[in-house]
Amino acid sequence: MGDLLPMTRGRRDLAPVSEPAPRSQPEPEPLWREALGRQLRAERSVRGERIADVARKAGVSPQYLSEVERGRKDPSSEILSALAGAMDLSVRELTRRAGVHLRAGSGQVLMSVAA
Repeated sequence: MGDLLPMTRGRRDLAPVSEPAPRSQPEPEPLWREALGRQLRAERSVRGERIADVARKAGVSPQYLSEVERGRKDPSSEILSALAGAMDLSVRELTRRAGVHLRAGSGQVLMSVAA
């Protein structure tokens, strides 16, 4: 775009005015279902389990679990409880782990090792 020129009554000396810098858009915050899905996938991977194994234990289809892990589906509290139980976690611990990196504003997935 060209320069903006201020128009003032009675003045002939028009000075160019620079355009304001474009505002940068902040990155959108991750959705809860995305954070939860990343955490579920990380938990499953650390345990070395396949989607089919965890899905069978939780009583859901492997396709559904895959969509939850990719952040495409938002599981009900009952499904979340079944998924957490299939990985020997409480719902509270699973959601705490997923929530920690939301508060930090990063895509990190946090893992803890039981002593």
